[in-house]
Amino acid sequence: MSDMSNFSSARSMEAGMPQHASSAGPISEHPQTAWVGWAYFAGIMMMMVGAFQVIEALTALFNQNYLLVSSKGLLVHVNIAAWGWVHLIIGVVLIAAGFAVLAGKMWARIIGMALAGLSAIVNLAYIAAYPLWSITIIALDVLVIYALAVHGGELKES
Repeated sequence: MSDMSNFSSARSMEAGMPQHASSAGPISEHPQTAWVGWAYFAGIMMMMVGAFQVIEALTALFNQNYLLVSSKGLLVHVNIAAWGWVHLIIGVVLIAAGFAVLAGKMWARIIGMALAGLSAIVNLAYIAAYPLWSITIIALDVLVIYALAVHGGELKES
């Protein structure tokens, strides 16, 4: 029976007739939709938010006078340098996870949502030191969580 199906497939290809999806196998289990842009947006925004976190970290580590308050004015009374290291770690991991999201990795979506949530919480605690920057990062974190949760499945591993 398989010889007959191979013969008919070869014959239809010679005649220039299109093959049916059933004979060629499924093209894709879940085709990409127009919403895939949100998933790409999430990956790119993760890299940008990660870069913002790194900038915030470097400011906290090397130029503490630039911030509006000292460590006593923050929600959590920790040395500003400790906050800098927290922001640096979150930023570097967010950048790496952003690249993995663009590659369609499921683990990166989960890490991305968790880190974006953690980033929003950390920036809420850090808001007194750098209000406008923290509010911007929190807003971007919310968009990343939305895009990954709702449309992250549009990206497939290659």
